[in-house]
Amino acid sequence: MKLATAEEMQGLDRRTIEDIGVPGIVLMENAGRGTVDRMEETFGSFRDRSVLIFVGPGNNGGDGLVVARHVHQRGGFPQLFFLIDPGRLKGDAAINWQVVRQLGLPFQVTGSEEALEQAVAAIGEIHLRHPVHSVVDALFGTGLKRDLAGRFLATTRHIGELRRRHGWPVVAIDIPSGLDADSGRVLGGAVEADLTVTYCLAKPGHFMHGGPLTGSLHIVDIGIPPQVVEGAGLGGHLLDRQWLRLLRPRARSAHKGTCGHLLILAGSEGKTGAAILSALGSLRSGSGLVTLAVPHLLNPIFETSLPEAMTVPLPSSARRLSVDDHEQILDLLAGKAGVVIGPGLGTARETGELVLRLYRDLELPMVVDADGLNILARHREEITVVAGPRILTPHPGEMARLSGLQTADIQQDRLAAALWLRDRKTGGHSIITVLKGAGTVIAETGGRWAVNGTGNPGMASGGMGDVLSGIIGGLLVQGYPPWEAATLGVCLHGAAADLLARRTERGYLASDVAAILPRLISGDAMVREGTA
Repeated sequence: MKLATAEEMQGLDRRTIEDIGVPGIVLMENAGRGTVDRMEETFGSFRDRSVLIFVGPGNNGGDGLVVARHVHQRGGFPQLFFLIDPGRLKGDAAINWQVVRQLGLPFQVTGSEEALEQAVAAIGEIHLRHPVHSVVDALFGTGLKRDLAGRFLATTRHIGELRRRHGWPVVAIDIPSGLDADSGRVLGGAVEADLTVTYCLAKPGHFMHGGPLTGSLHIVDIGIPPQVVEGAGLGGHLLDRQWLRLLRPRARSAHKGTCGHLLILAGSEGKTGAAILSALGSLRSGSGLVTLAVPHLLNPIFETSLPEAMTVPLPSSARRLSVDDHEQILDLLAGKAGVVIGPGLGTARETGELVLRLYRDLELPMVVDADGLNILARHREEITVVAGPRILTPHPGEMARLSGLQTADIQQDRLAAALWLRDRKTGGHSIITVLKGAGTVIAETGGRWAVNGTGNPGMASGGMGDVLSGIIGGLLVQGYPPWEAATLGVCLHGAAADLLARRTERGYLASDVAAILPRLISGDAMVREGTA
């Protein structure tokens, strides 16, 4: 599913109105009617029930006025609370205000915090006459970029209190007011919705940070023609279970030699588990062979922990990998289709020299995780000096070190952070950033990006990233291009965890996620082939 930023969505609206000739009032009508349809489907009939609608300036408020009219036509009692003087509405919103006014629908103008307090205090009387069906947030849409303040901020708090105290469901028009449509950042305060009805395309802010304020998201077709969307060159996608349809069925004649061989450079004293989990992720995602190149004193641990993986003890690496084994590692690359480097490596000088050489010089696609990223962060000027495709998989702290920003800055705008290399020259090689976290963001140097919609809070435990690096590496060696390997790997990782979360969102392990991958992969393949 495609995603659109606020600016891209404004462009789609503009082209539909100016180039295609669809009047803006038609788009607004379709938006409001579609919202009412979703509200009725979700929360039941409006008949003899009140709907509280908080109206702000602009087209979002105009959508709210259309909602009021359709609630009225279906036997409900809309109650409008204007946060601005309705006489100052412009364009299509002003036309709908005149319609509402001619219909005589009840409204109050709450132009100050005092007036707002009085209006909210009287809502109990409205409920006694006609029980409240729902509360509608029509304050601000996707264009909001400034922090809420004054009566607008107070309204978000009042809506939240109505929801908590009375259990009345909250419906957000397009996006919960106060939520940045691009970053998911809360702008001073925000409405928490049970249902969000958005128009034409979802926005990245609906899913960032796990999308806790969005509630159930529904997308309504408001009449923007498909050719307008296709011609806009949108770079964003949502990764959901449908994305897993990109997984390819395995040929009946397949054998381990045709399913790819991955080399993993990982592990050091005290951190052998990271390397083992990465190998497990690769094998469980379908790679034919995995070889671990490891410090020779630690080799017994690897040989007895995962018998399906091969190990090569490196003679000059005792308890951590060393650049002194560079030539032997180059020899190991024969027959390999990809490399994972970083999980549990440590950041010792001799290890750092090895990582930088391989990162810079290898033509094979490479996944760089954990300490591999921390080493790169010390040499930011070399991050784009590569001889082949690279997939970087940082968590927010690692992303901050790579970019020179603060972790809080990364979390404020995760999409912008993931697109940090978009305008950098990389010698024609793709560098993909996988910014992990709730709503993982994947972004490519060419500007393509995606937000992951799978996964759950149960993944907040050690080793998850190690398994992910192995999954992505496993897909690479099976022949998936780097972008597909990265996006499929992230989506598959989260979807596997979602299967586990059907029982509990706490206490399952990274190895449990790896173990359930074959069930998920084969299940999706069966659905595609029509056998389930």
